[in-house]
Order: sequence, then C-alpha cells, then structure tokens
Amino acid sequence: EVLLRMHSVGICGSDVHYWQHGRIGDFVVKDPMVLGHEASGTVIKVGSGVTHLKPGDRVAIEPGVPREMDEFCKSGRYNLSPTIFFCATPPDDGNLCRYYKHSASYCYKLPDNVTFEEGALIEPLSVGIHACKRAGVTLGSKVFVSGSGPIGLVNVIVAKMMGAAVVVVTDLSASRLQKAKEVGADFTIQVKNETPQEVASKVESVLGCMPEITVECTGAQACIQAGIYATRSGGTLVLVGLGPEMVTVPIVNAAVREVDIRGIFRYCNTWPVAIALLASKRINIKPLVTHRFPLEKALEAFETTKRGEGVKVMLKCDPTDQNP
Repeated sequence: EVLLRMHSVGICGSDVHYWQHGRIGDFVVKDPMVLGHEASGTVIKVGSGVTHLKPGDRVAIEPGVPREMDEFCKSGRYNLSPTIFFCATPPDDGNLCRYYKHSASYCYKLPDNVTFEEGALIEPLSVGIHACKRAGVTLGSKVFVSGSGPIGLVNVIVAKMMGAAVVVVTDLSASRLQKAKEVGADFTIQVKNETPQEVASKVESVLGCMPEITVECTGAQACIQAGIYATRSGGTLVLVGLGPEMVTVPIVNAAVREVDIRGIFRYCNTWPVAIALLASKRINIKPLVTHRFPLEKALEAFETTKRGEGVKVMLKCDPTDQNP
C-alpha cells in the first residue's frame, strides 16, 4: 500500500446521490462514509513491497481494487469481481480527505506534463474509454451520445479520439450542449418534450443516416427508448447511465433489428491508456473543470454540483498548494 497526500478530488453525481438519498440501488449507506472517488495526490510513504512508486511521486488513483484474484481478475475484467473495494461505495470509504491509503498497484504515476486535476479527471474519462470500447467505436463510426453531463462529454471526447466521423449529442440543457460542441461534438439537439421516436428521427435527420452506435448516458427511460429507436439495424447501444431497476423498453424492436444492447460497469484497464493520451496531448479534458473549491468549502462544492451548475466541480485537498 501507499499513503498519499491528496490533491484534487472531483465530485461525481453518485457522491451527491449518496449524500442526498443514502443509497444507490443495493448499495445502502448504513454508517458514516467518506465520499470521493475521482482523485489524485502525492505519495508520502510506501509499503515495504512497493517498488514502482516512491515518496514525492504524483499519482492518479483508480478507485476500484479487487480484494481477491478470482476468475474475473484472471480474465482481465476485474471490475466485475464481486469482492471489489470501491472508493465511496458503501461500506467502503472514499478519498475526499487530506491523507489517504490505497493499494499501490492501483496508483499510477503521472508524467510531469499531466496535472493533478487531469489525474483526477481520469476516473470519469475512464468511463468514456470503457464505454466506447464496449460500443466498438472505430474509424468512421457515426455515434449518438444521449446526455451531455460529464459522462456524456467524456464519451464525445473519446469517440472522436477513437475515430468517430460524426458525433451527435442530445440534452435538455442548451448550456450543456454548448459544452459538448466545445469538446468536439459535430451536432447537438436540444430535446424538450419529443417522443422517443421523434428524438430518434431528429438524430437520423442531422446525421443523414441512423448511427451505428448509441451511448446512453442519462438512465432515463425515454432516453433508453430513443436509443433503441435511433440505432441502426445491426448496431450497438451501450447503456452507461443508470436509472430505476425496472425500465420499459421496446426490446422486440431491438431484437428484430439485431441491435446489440450492452451494459458497462465502471471500467477496467483504462488508467495507462488515459495517461498516455493525456501525456501525448492527444486529448484535452481541461475544459471539463468549471469550479474549484478548497476542502473547507466542500459543502458549497456539493451544493454547486447538486444545482447542476457548470460541469465538473473539483475540490482541492492540499492547503499548501497554490496552483489551480
């Protein structure tokens, strides 16, 4: 293990949800729990077996650590391990604090040209990498991203990076769609009260065809329905956003058109990829951070996120550091 002095911690929608509702699905907060799972920091102490890190190293933290080497770990899909420890998922404490201890294998050294803030953003970025890989985004893909929150935005960035020819994004909010444009979306559609079929036909008309790939980032029933209707026959719909356990969807429409529906659970094997992309400046995720607060103003930061202001709110845990 390594002991870290924390630097930057992003606030996620799930953090806010636990704070407000005390549960997400089967994960119920029964005892006091530290929030935070999008994080970076500086190594201050290493355990005796740790060789790849030393005090002073700047690292990004992968929050999911399997507790035992089961068949999921052996096959490289450790995110599916039932024994996984995950920061800020009950009963596991997160890392929104000054000092934090974590498994050394899941701390990744940051190159000098990658900032702490970018290091913390690797966690949401990883969701985009994992989702676009599961979706099979490739050279020339036409992609529909449903939802333009932080996760929608990272999917836009990654889809374009992986070779998507065009990406269209839908959302209720004009300001969020403007952000999608900034990070590389080719088309945006502001939805109001259209039916799922109407949304699907709007997507088709701006693209000039139906997209082969849809990445659904809202979890809203109507959006999942629109995702099925919008996806070209033989294409793939990836469900990233999670809403209620039971959702009514036009499954027969998907079945008879051979639309593959895939889920994702967090990510695996994404930190090295993300660090390589950031270090080579192939992607720019800095525009995602819109607000910064010191740890002392955590409540204000959470309130800001809850109100849906900005995109990504970042907390600064190291009072000695004066840099943004």
